[in-house]
Amino acid sequence: MDFTERIDLFPPIEPFSYGHLDVGDGHEIYFEECGNPRGIPVVLLHGGPGAGSSRTMRRFHDPRHYRIVLFDQRGCGHSRPTASLNCNTTWHLVADIERLRTHLGIGRWQVFGGSWGSTLALAYAESYPERVTGLILRGIFLVRRAEIDWFYTSGCNWLFPDQYAPFVEHIPQAERGDIIAAYYRRLTHADRSEQLAAARIWSAWEGSTLSIFPERTRLRSLTSDQYVLAFARIECHYFVHSGFLNRDAQLLDDAHRLEGIPGVVIAGRYDVITPVKSAWELCQVWPDAELRIVPDAGHAMTEPGTLHELVAATQRFAARGR
Repeated sequence: MDFTERIDLFPPIEPFSYGHLDVGDGHEIYFEECGNPRGIPVVLLHGGPGAGSSRTMRRFHDPRHYRIVLFDQRGCGHSRPTASLNCNTTWHLVADIERLRTHLGIGRWQVFGGSWGSTLALAYAESYPERVTGLILRGIFLVRRAEIDWFYTSGCNWLFPDQYAPFVEHIPQAERGDIIAAYYRRLTHADRSEQLAAARIWSAWEGSTLSIFPERTRLRSLTSDQYVLAFARIECHYFVHSGFLNRDAQLLDDAHRLEGIPGVVIAGRYDVITPVKSAWELCQVWPDAELRIVPDAGHAMTEPGTLHELVAATQRFAARGR
């Protein structure tokens, strides 16, 4: 595909509605709605976990045809309280999505998510398949031990040894046998300065590997104390607990629940955070999904080829919906 033929994001828009929803356990999640109030409902699930939604996420769907719902998951973004790990698990988030759908009076909706957002989308769709009209997923992450080990222990560091060095050197040699557990001890330490030091290094490691060419605007966001603390604490909390899944391959084992749900799965050929293998394996057990491998992309949703595939998928789904 010629670069000049690629589809771009829709113009920036502002929400027509926003607020906080009390989901219990001391948590209030921030949500917003954009686009057409009578359009095709879609919920967008951000990554991390702990990254929060972004203004860019409003722009993947045509606002003339979609009712676009974004929300910040527990503990991050504009949700309250910030960086809280209390009652913060995959299944709490799945329940929050369903609670938000009911609150907004939506019967069924499209689910759009990337990276951790793809994990949560699969967990939600496998729990409530009758509520999902379609799935658009990017950077498939199934929270299997091999995937976590690839990025944090041995695999990705062979490609980025210079970026990995500060990440591993922050942990004393004696604790490197379980580096995620070592970071978790620091990210949950009583001393906030200890938390922040670990959070900055944890976030920098992932930020340095997101795309083929680093984006300065994204790297600047990693300097915010509030952002890196929520991102690193929540992400490490999920990974040290294996995503709170009941078994290692749960999302693949339960993919039969997706039968009849159309899907588009997009993977960057050079995605080193969530390698293509997971997307490939998912599509082998989900016949209703179409796999689109972008030949010149890494992990980030804003790389041109990935962005093109995501927007093209939302347009195809909109045409079917109309």
